[in-house]
Amino acid sequence: MTPFIVNPHGRLQEWVADEKGYFKQAGLQNYTLSAHSLLTKNSPKQNHAKAGVEENKNGAYQTYEAGRDASISCACHWTVNMAASDHHGKLWGECYSVSPCAIVVPGDSAVHTPEDLACVAVHVGYQSGSHYTTIQALEPFLDPKDIKLTFGGTPADRIDQLLDGIAPAATVFGPQLYLAEQLGFRKILDCTFMISAMVPEGVELEQVSKYYQALRMAQADIDQMHQPYVHYYLNELPERHAKLVDVKRFGPGERIVFEPYSQALYEQTQSWIRERGIFDGSTEQASEYKDAVIRL
Repeated sequence: MTPFIVNPHGRLQEWVADEKGYFKQAGLQNYTLSAHSLLTKNSPKQNHAKAGVEENKNGAYQTYEAGRDASISCACHWTVNMAASDHHGKLWGECYSVSPCAIVVPGDSAVHTPEDLACVAVHVGYQSGSHYTTIQALEPFLDPKDIKLTFGGTPADRIDQLLDGIAPAATVFGPQLYLAEQLGFRKILDCTFMISAMVPEGVELEQVSKYYQALRMAQADIDQMHQPYVHYYLNELPERHAKLVDVKRFGPGERIVFEPYSQALYEQTQSWIRERGIFDGSTEQASEYKDAVIRL
């Protein structure tokens, strides 16, 4: 049987399920946790001029266009929704997850409120969770014309930009948020957002169900006491960042919610993205819910 390949992406659940034998207990005998994910600890440091960042428009959506080497992988629900609607796989509709996320600024920044972020460059990932959630979070406070985004690359890239004094503000999530807060960066606005999973064509749905059975057990362990498992964040953080912090102080991070990704949510998300022009020429011929989302 073809190995079931999982792309970890900065959360604890897969590592706990592996440690506790939950994948095999659920019947997923042949699986592997791939190191080839956007948030891998092998993410190299980019060289940026002090004057600024050359915008990086290779984000989460583009990785689905190129094709991810995984039987299942995750990204923000906006990107997975759009990628599934454009036939790059199918959104797993039986659950989703929620990740802590925030816009942060240096400790000595003059920014203290969301309104202070008017026309301030917030570093985000292009067509990635930080892109959409920053717009969503700032809209109640700022006129759209005053929301300024810089596409700074991966979460690891944005941490480098904060540390190097290049980013006046950045949106970070999961372990990168815990890292930034521990290093004295200040949270200006909560941007907690939804994550969903993509299943490529040809993957056995029974295997996906077994995978999530294992993650349900792991989630219960994390909910009860996450502290025994936070060392797994070291599997996800670049060494240059890990050595700056004590991961024992990190929180539980992303939480899986075993509720369906509904048709109403799918359609509302499509409309929200189109209204804001986040995708040039966003198609009106997007796949319908029944064709883009897997419901058992």
